[in-house]
Amino acid sequence: MKSLRPSTLYKLTLAIAMLLLPCVLAQQPANSADTPTIAEQYLLSAANQERAARGLPLLQRDAQLARAAAQHAQVMAAHASISHQFPGEPSLSSRGATAGVAFSLISENVAEAPGAIQIHDMWMNSPGHRANLLDPEVDVVGIRVIARQGELYAVEDFAKLVPSNSLQQQESAISALIAQPGRITLDSDAGDIASARQTCAMSSGFTGSRKPWFVMRFTSSSLTQLPDELKTRLASGRYRQAAVGACAGNTNGPFTAYNIAVLLYP
Repeated sequence: MKSLRPSTLYKLTLAIAMLLLPCVLAQQPANSADTPTIAEQYLLSAANQERAARGLPLLQRDAQLARAAAQHAQVMAAHASISHQFPGEPSLSSRGATAGVAFSLISENVAEAPGAIQIHDMWMNSPGHRANLLDPEVDVVGIRVIARQGELYAVEDFAKLVPSNSLQQQESAISALIAQPGRITLDSDAGDIASARQTCAMSSGFTGSRKPWFVMRFTSSSLTQLPDELKTRLASGRYRQAAVGACAGNTNGPFTAYNIAVLLYP
């Protein structure tokens, strides 16, 4: 891959940040996660300089992801140790989902060091952390740095955001993929849609007055593709009607924004 020279803006930003760092990093106040500290601004600029030098998309700061990072940084500072998950603490996926981040991919860097420059250097010299920082798939980052007894505890959470769509928008997108003029019609009755949504939220079975011949539940970060098994069912010619229901995601595991149920009828 051809490398690109970092922009003058990033060089200037980093130069100013590095001049200021020795004066402010040792005793940073515990600011709100909504207001980036000098250390957090430096880590974002440093990450984007690395990405720009390699022709990778620049990361945008995400306030919700920063709040998820803040939650974990506070736990690390309280333990005076680093880890991706302490006993009794929610997983990274759950922390991101609970903060309101809609993502199809999430990853994390953590570190402890006296200053932000050392933290960035540590991440760039660790294969796993470097891979997270330079991942071309992620597009946003949330960074939190907390000072405790002369040490900085840093969390850098990366994610690929999924566009937010209402349940109705999700259902319309999937319905458009399923509809086959002259073969399969989509139920538009409000009661049928409500039943499909309730079925989506169930782990098994179905609800409603009609028994479907086939029910498929799936989760996806895309509204432009159907699962292969569902495509096969639709192509079989056995079904004439379908109902589509969307439901909210499950924050207990890896989060995907779209949870869909498709009910097929003869």
